[in-house]
Amino acid sequence: MATAVLNLGGYVFLSFLAIVTPQVQANVAVFDNYWTQRQNEAFRQTISSYDPNPLNVTNHLNHRVNLAVEASESINGTRRELSQVRRGRRTTKSSGECLAYNPIDKCWRCDSNWEKNRKKLADCVLGFGRRTTGGKDGPIYVVNDASDDDLINPKPGTLRHAVTRDGPLWIIFARSMIIKLQQELMITSDKTIDGRGARVYIMEGAGLTLQFVNNVIIHNIYVKHIIPGNGGLIRDSENHIGLRTKSDGDGISLFGATNVWIDHVSMTRCADGMIDAIEGSTAVTISNSHFTDHQEVMLFGAKDQHVIDKNMQITVAFNHFGKRLEQRMPRCRFGLIHVVNNDYTHWEMYAIGGNMNPTIISHGNRFIAPPNEQAKQITKREYTPYIEWKSWNWQSEGDYFLNGAYFVQSGKPTAWSPKQKNPIPNKFAIRPKPGTMVRKLTMDAGALGCKKGKAC
Repeated sequence: MATAVLNLGGYVFLSFLAIVTPQVQANVAVFDNYWTQRQNEAFRQTISSYDPNPLNVTNHLNHRVNLAVEASESINGTRRELSQVRRGRRTTKSSGECLAYNPIDKCWRCDSNWEKNRKKLADCVLGFGRRTTGGKDGPIYVVNDASDDDLINPKPGTLRHAVTRDGPLWIIFARSMIIKLQQELMITSDKTIDGRGARVYIMEGAGLTLQFVNNVIIHNIYVKHIIPGNGGLIRDSENHIGLRTKSDGDGISLFGATNVWIDHVSMTRCADGMIDAIEGSTAVTISNSHFTDHQEVMLFGAKDQHVIDKNMQITVAFNHFGKRLEQRMPRCRFGLIHVVNNDYTHWEMYAIGGNMNPTIISHGNRFIAPPNEQAKQITKREYTPYIEWKSWNWQSEGDYFLNGAYFVQSGKPTAWSPKQKNPIPNKFAIRPKPGTMVRKLTMDAGALGCKKGKAC
């Protein structure tokens, strides 16, 4: 296999120039010519989606966070100055300015006409999934039927019918609804699932699957109590029906999926992982989401043999890892993971772990350790002796540690410092906002109660 070796600021990244396609089935019972072609196209997309200058991405996000916070703090300061007081001091009502602190939210939530400008959302993603546009170039599709009765010929107006159409679609919902998926929902490329303006629950059935697809946005929905599906014949695109094996019970599964943005999703209790990104998935951003009541939250890279995951690049930003979570926030094999400005208020075993030499950059997170004295350490290197993992680049900068939490760093401590001669614009060479700001940056994590005619 031919590779190009790239050294940036002490980090070595591999870009695969020729692909040896892994022998993976990924719940496909019959791997026919259709799936072989989909897989080959997806792995080519994995290679093309890999960013050879990841420092540009991570520092650009930190730069945008700083700008958003400075703007919101300025507005908030003006409000305090002009707030209503007694006896001759200046009085005024609230200016009504939007106080969204993180840059993704600030990009769209302050628009009271968001419902008429839904596709503006596609311009707001940051991080490694920043090129994701979802269904921006397609028409609006309105889901008005919560049923999921026909897996082979789904009824028009259902979510399953929408996500299996060819071409881009921006999918919205006519009203609040609970959708119980009979089997996993196979989502095709160039789709946006936009739950704003309704309360949309995917619950008590199977989960969402993005298999060998590109360019998908999942926004503002609830994913709860997901269970395994039994498999069988399921429509996986407009012109193909495939035989599936039993699904794992993941909330959202990414198999060889690229350019994916998951934002403002609330997730609770899935039979397996909440979000898994495996088998060549890359260019992914997971942001502004809220996770509770689960054992294994996120798995990035499923098997040591899947070296295609060396091209995995994922941003985890502005999320709240809340009550009754045990581990894997995330758990990583290979790849580069930027974990930035998240709020970790609970874990039982560990928060961030991995093996197979992933690069993990922890920027400006808040970590509140559990009472258990044996679980204060945030990090866990699995199945690897110290002599090997001591060179892995796991770095912490600007994190806020409470209740005895501590992050065991490894690798080169200055590799991501702006003092290094990194190939990035000087204006982006800026440190992350510290973990002390996290409560503001994540204050609206999870699905939002957006109402038409009002800023969300």
